[in-house]
Amino acid sequence: MYRLSRLRFLFPIGLFITFFLDGSFSKVFANQFFSYPYSMVSQLVLLWLVLAYFFEGNIKIPLYGFAVAVGVLTDLFYSGIFGLFIVLYPLIVWLTKLLATFFSENFFNTMLIFFIDVCVFQLLNYWAFLLIGVMHINIGNFLLDTLAPTLALNLVYFVLLYWPIHALYGRALAKQRS
Repeated sequence: MYRLSRLRFLFPIGLFITFFLDGSFSKVFANQFFSYPYSMVSQLVLLWLVLAYFFEGNIKIPLYGFAVAVGVLTDLFYSGIFGLFIVLYPLIVWLTKLLATFFSENFFNTMLIFFIDVCVFQLLNYWAFLLIGVMHINIGNFLLDTLAPTLALNLVYFVLLYWPIHALYGRALAKQRS
């Protein structure tokens, strides 16, 4: 069904745009995002993947494959450590699907799931960088200086983009039914 839907174009284009915007926002707003000791990490790709799961309807986008592909791109282009995001993005898609079974689908529950996803994503990223010796800060400083601002930024993204993305998917799926 995915092959025949408009989402076969919409989803990858949106994924590419969010991938590009994550890096662009980090570059353009570097003084605001990375003001010592605080740092905010833009997670638009994660937002796009999570919202795609909730808005795909009966189309069933191959989210794991796209998550691996964007993980490869992120590893090669941004992180420099091959293999980290290849694992993290599909893991977050799996976590989203798991959490969605326990909550009814509405704005606030979707926001809660996204909140949990960003927390888990950032904590696993922190532990991986700590394990290989790239990062040398304690967990308390990480929680206050990185995780809290990152959550704030990404929840603002969520609130601002939830309805436009919902409308975009709704339009694509409505044209599919016609």
